[in-house]
Formats: sequence, C-alpha cells, structure tokens
Amino acid sequence: MDIIISNSSAVPLYEQIQNQIKTQILNGQLKPDEGLPSIRALAKELKVSIITTKRAYEELEKEGYIITVVGKGSYVCSQSTERLKEAARFEMESKLEEIIIQAKKMGICLDECIEILKSIYMEV
Repeated sequence: MDIIISNSSAVPLYEQIQNQIKTQILNGQLKPDEGLPSIRALAKELKVSIITTKRAYEELEKEGYIITVVGKGSYVCSQSTERLKEAARFEMESKLEEIIIQAKKMGICLDECIEILKSIYMEV
C-alpha cells in the first residue's frame, strides 16, 4: 500500500492514513475484498504508533470503507464503490456549501469563487 505521511502537516497522522486509504478505495487502487496490511505491519512500515494505525482503521470501518474480521484482518468492504463515491461527494458538497456561505458573507461573487476553485484545483 502506498501511503505517504507528513509529520509537519497540521492534519493528524491517523487522518492522513485514513484519507489516503479512502482515496485508494474510491479510485479503484484497492479493490473490494482486498486485504489490508495488519495494523502492526502498517504501523511498522509507516514508522508510526500502532494506536495511530488502529484509529485510522477504526474510522474507515465506521465510515463503511473497510471491514475487520477478528483473527483474519481488515479488508476493503465489498459494498458498491458507487455508494462510497456518493457518500464522498455528499461530504464534499457539504464542505463547499460552508465555504460558499462564508464567501457570500464576505461579498465574493460566483465568478471570483470559480476562479479561486480553479486556481486551487490546478495547484493540488
């Protein structure tokens, strides 16, 4: 599994791991029913604490991205990736709605918002 974490990021380590696994599931790099590294193995690979990887896996399980079978390990949930993508889209739309409300309060017009979005999209 290809995960890159940054100790200098403001985003907590478990969230960085969680977000990257989510992305790999949504873009098809990780397939339904595919096994994930054990919590211990991933912690060792990333040089982070077991508690950090355990929290990332717990959050992914709560959100329906993975399933853990006691004694067997964690696997990508076999549910439809379309449902997961729809949930991710909903989350993105909610965040954008908050940003748009803030932009309107600041008097930023739609065209300016679109330009800001395009600029950030191209940078990332």
